Order: sequence, then structure tokens, then C-alpha cells
Amino acid sequence: MSLVIELVVYGEPVPAARPRFNRNGHAYDPSKSRAYKQYVSLEASKQYHGDLIGRKQLVVRIAIYRPIQTSVSRIEHARRAQNIHRPIVKPDTSNYVKLIEDALTGVIWEDDNCIVDLSASKYYSDDPRIEVTVTEAGGMK
Repeated sequence: MSLVIELVVYGEPVPAARPRFNRNGHAYDPSKSRAYKQYVSLEASKQYHGDLIGRKQLVVRIAIYRPIQTSVSRIEHARRAQNIHRPIVKPDTSNYVKLIEDALTGVIWEDDNCIVDLSASKYYSDDPRIEVTVTEAGGMK
């Protein structure tokens, strides 16, 4: 049977921030990114109870649902809720992806280098969250 893992992590998504450096030159994650990464790892471990995935080729689909700002008009709110208008502002999609890949390392997979196909999308929603679907790569051409 084919591998399918579906995770939903509720709450406002947080992108990976640039590492900071202490006085000794050691890099560390800023606190907001570090806390969200720990939260995603914890929520994933509550939802996934299988073995750590090692030597399998994985396809990962990530959907990022950012909150709709309260300052927009009702018409614009409706456009965003219906995905007519999607986020084209910072943070970049890739910054969300990196944090999610890192958070799931050691929970879902041994190393994110097993991801051979990746897609990610940003949306607005009144229910901010991330959704991650992991499947095993089939015989792709």
C-alpha cells in the first residue's frame, strides 16, 4: 500500500527567519521561528505515529493559509476567502517551506533530502493553518 501522511497544524504560520549570531559567532534561530518550529514538530508527532521515513523518495505538498487582515473591506475579505486574491507579499513561500521541512525532520522523515518532489502554495483564510501531505513517489517519468 502506498504511503500517505496528512497533517494539519492550526494557528498562524510563521516563516523561517534568518539565523542570528551570538558574540561567539554561533548561529541560532530567532525565538519566534524556533517556537513555531517546535510547535509544528509537536503537532506532527501527535498526528503521525508511524516509523521515521528513511530511504524512500517522498512527494510533499504544503498549503499555507495566512490570516485575512481585519483592515480589508468586506469585498476584499470575500475575494481572499474565495482564493480570488492570494498572498503575493512577504514572507516568501520558500521561507515557510524551509521551517516546515526542518520541523518535520526527525518526526516524519530522517532527513529532508528524501523529498524529490515539492509543491507549496499560499492562501488566505479565516482559519490560519498549514496542511502537509506526504506521499511516496511513484514511477515518475
